[in-house]
Amino acid sequence: MTIPDATRAAAAVLDNVERAVVGKRAALELVLSTVLAGGHVLLEDFPGLGKTLAARSLAQSLGLDFTRAQFTPDLLPADLTGSFIYDQSRGEFSFREGPLFTGLLLADEINRTPPKTQAALLEAMQERQVTIEGQTFRLPRPFHVIATANPVEYEGTYPLPEAQLDRFLTRVSFGYPSHDEELDVLRRRTGRRQEEIVLPAVLDAAGLLAAQQAIEQVDVEDSVADYCVRLTQATREHAHVQIGASPRGSLALLLVARAHAVVRGRDFVIPEDVKSVAVAVLAHRMSLKPELWMTDHTPTTVVRTILSSVAAPATSGTGG
Repeated sequence: MTIPDATRAAAAVLDNVERAVVGKRAALELVLSTVLAGGHVLLEDFPGLGKTLAARSLAQSLGLDFTRAQFTPDLLPADLTGSFIYDQSRGEFSFREGPLFTGLLLADEINRTPPKTQAALLEAMQERQVTIEGQTFRLPRPFHVIATANPVEYEGTYPLPEAQLDRFLTRVSFGYPSHDEELDVLRRRTGRRQEEIVLPAVLDAAGLLAAQQAIEQVDVEDSVADYCVRLTQATREHAHVQIGASPRGSLALLLVARAHAVVRGRDFVIPEDVKSVAVAVLAHRMSLKPELWMTDHTPTTVVRTILSSVAAPATSGTGG
């Protein structure tokens, strides 16, 4: 697949998803860019804003197998990975796959399950494999996780450790719709006369893998790569930040910016691509100083401040 082919495929996927998810094109572009970059997404937003619908619609549009795992305090690692079950007919143990063996996993309310189960998901996200009883099982390709979390409920939750947050390539929020968008949601619901909406596939697993490979052909000028590094280093030097983003953050910034460039129809990265994805890529990789937790300062505001203070390079516009 060529880069123009990948751009057309991305546009078709986004148009298809927007048949179900109203008015969230920019956020959906971030989610799709993350998937095209080969990563996982954390959707952190209030209940009822379409996180589950977006994940399911994206899976349908990409032609991926889709499973949803509801993360609860009693969820065990084996409930995700699968386990060995004794087969009486054959007199031996056989492996029964869990919901991780899919194309796109929706990890619903990931912060409600204990760290041991979160760790099982971490191996699957990072290594694309699971280990049960000393045996390793490879997950299908492609494999992506879209996890959801409620940012305002903390009672009975297990905050994700920084090591696991860092494994999510981006953290995206949809936010509340405008009046017209919310009215459109109501009109669409009454118009289709049923709750469920099923979208046709516009791509398949092989097509997604080909599009991801096309992303690797995107040109990046040294000045743009340097801009990614300077932005990431600025998070470590900011007065409000206790722990800044690691080098994995600058790499993630570049990877998602490449995919974003393709979604926007270019075969090279410009600084605006980096700026468009910076908050989603960097904000969840930072920890503010404790004395600022009760103020209006957030990692998102810090990243926006950094974007306004770190000079963007002037590029040739060709990526060469």
